[in-house]
Amino acid sequence: MPFLGEISALITALLWSGTAIVFTEATKIVGSYVVNITRLLLATAYLIITILIFNLNYQISWEQIYLLGLSGIIGLVFGDGFLFKSFQYIGARLSMLVMTLAPPLAALLAYIYLGEELSTWGILGIVITISGVSIVVLKRSEQPTDDYKKNNIGYLFAFLGAIGQAVNLIYAKEAFQLGEINGFVATFYRMVPSVPFMLFLGFLYRKKTNNISILKTEKTALKYIIIGSIIGPFLGITFSLIAVAYTFVGIASTLMATVPIVMLPIVKFYYKETLSPISIIGAFIAVVGIAVLFLY
Repeated sequence: MPFLGEISALITALLWSGTAIVFTEATKIVGSYVVNITRLLLATAYLIITILIFNLNYQISWEQIYLLGLSGIIGLVFGDGFLFKSFQYIGARLSMLVMTLAPPLAALLAYIYLGEELSTWGILGIVITISGVSIVVLKRSEQPTDDYKKNNIGYLFAFLGAIGQAVNLIYAKEAFQLGEINGFVATFYRMVPSVPFMLFLGFLYRKKTNNISILKTEKTALKYIIIGSIIGPFLGITFSLIAVAYTFVGIASTLMATVPIVMLPIVKFYYKETLSPISIIGAFIAVVGIAVLFLY
């Protein structure tokens, strides 16, 4: 199928935009940990059913399993964990705008880890991207709604989430370079080690809010998590891996980074926010910077 990677990347951006909204609502009710572990459990179940029904080939090398598992722990546990915490402090739109730093961070880590040298255009792309995000985050005129804690630590959480996403992308790409893998199968192997890891973290904290039994009474949160687990870790991550597998990482990352652009009309309609012109301009500058970074 022509442009399979590019189309998958655009679908990913749309799915992640919807995921940010529903998971934001869920985290405000039951907290980030419950949202994170529940969506992983549900998505794993969806993936097992999909693999069995369609008889997908799940036999890949141990090295690929290791790389995908490591990618999953870094991205799904730590990366998404920090992202969900940022939702509670600054909301979905600003969190996802900070997450546009993930592609340039991935390029920087690729330079350090894989020895990929950045050209002048690559450095320029990083500067433009960071400038665009900074304009929106630091110079915005609108404020988060009263449901948020309005604490600047949310920006730090979102940045740590971006680092997690950047690192996991490198390991996932390495796995695909070792041999062909079905997108749903790759997502499954990323999920499997993440679930016990999240359960272990919950055991260490032993907080009441960390108990997923709270969902027995919080039906609204459960509804949001079910919807989010389908469009996010099940479909969204799968399409993102398909995008990385079938097109250049730069092109896939750039298209997936259009989430902030998709988010703006969504929050305007859903949250009834009045968006300032500078927030719109900043979002476009960020995406242009990513395009410069990966399409030079």
